[in-house]
Amino acid sequence: MKRNPIILAILLLIAATITTKAQTFNVATFNIRYDNKSDSGNLWVQRAPVVANLIRFHDFDVFGIQEGLKNQIDDISKALPEYTRYGKGRDDGKDAGEHSSVYFKTGKYKMLKSGDFWLSQTPDVPGLGWDARCCNRICSWVQLQDVKSKKKFYFFNVHFDHQGVVARKESGKLMVQKIKEIAGSEPALFTGDLNGGRDSEWYLTIARSGILKDTHEGVNHPYENNSSMNGFRTPRGTGVIDHIFMTKQFTVNRWGILTDSYFGKFPSDHFPVMAEVTL
Repeated sequence: MKRNPIILAILLLIAATITTKAQTFNVATFNIRYDNKSDSGNLWVQRAPVVANLIRFHDFDVFGIQEGLKNQIDDISKALPEYTRYGKGRDDGKDAGEHSSVYFKTGKYKMLKSGDFWLSQTPDVPGLGWDARCCNRICSWVQLQDVKSKKKFYFFNVHFDHQGVVARKESGKLMVQKIKEIAGSEPALFTGDLNGGRDSEWYLTIARSGILKDTHEGVNHPYENNSSMNGFRTPRGTGVIDHIFMTKQFTVNRWGILTDSYFGKFPSDHFPVMAEVTL
């Protein structure tokens, strides 16, 4: 069959254009375990360099952390100067308490917008939500633009309550509402420790919202050899409470639970979950 060189050139140009416009990158969610002085043998001072090494080696482009106290997020920023972070403390909207910070590669992305809201009936101010007894819960978010492709997307990161069942159910509804309100029809990613598996009501509220899909469901061979929580011990079971969701503009190529260890110990009581996505 004789090939028309003009048609072939056009097809190659179209393919090149599609490749240029497509943006593939690694996103992750990582509960780093707060700096608890009672974690004998697993103190933050021991874990901090391992957490940084893990992030660097697995080449996270954008990731959300949970349970980060100010000294911890400062340590990560110092160890990984190639990243910019955003996120306020859940206790006062400044630095106090744990953070659900978002980190992104400084040279790759430009932050266009940012914000925070609390998982409560009064999301604009710090406070407990519904039946939560222990802690304020915060969601931090950014809108990023890829420096080269100029593509834009939103990134939301959160930590749901660990005690209040009503709080978790209502937080699922609030996240869907807020993502619709803030991101609209624009591309968005949502990471977090939801303190609930794929059968929990709050997870299903998000996964069945019609705007968000679990990245786990988009791959044929997820790297899922055990649970996403280890409690600083050899994990048992396969429960996953740390999740990455995406809107319809994304496709997912890989998804996995990263079970890195050091001297038989783990960097956190949770394993990070990573997905390679294309926008």
